[in-house]
Amino acid sequence: MAKNQPSEIFSTLKGYVQKLSDGERTPAEIGAALNDWAKESAESLKTKIHDEVETAVLKMGFVKREEFDALAKEVAMLKKELGIKPGKKSVKKTTKKSPVKKVART
Repeated sequence: MAKNQPSEIFSTLKGYVQKLSDGERTPAEIGAALNDWAKESAESLKTKIHDEVETAVLKMGFVKREEFDALAKEVAMLKKELGIKPGKKSVKKTTKKSPVKKVART
């Protein structure tokens, strides 16, 4: 967490308490405002976490599941266009066994 978050929380709460004690706001208004503030803070934190995780994952060389699924779909489509049946290997092995030469031992 950022170092200024505790001070931000306290200053926000202090401002709400001041408005409540001055009679500028009702307890219901303060409660609603605190609820909205908490939701906004949670959403901001979720966004920061998501961004950090995405950055770390990309640095490790991983791809997103959506990207993988799109690529798999594209490969399947290309195989269909080429007439390659799913599950079959497109490259056939054509290795020939060469005859074994016997070496005379002396």
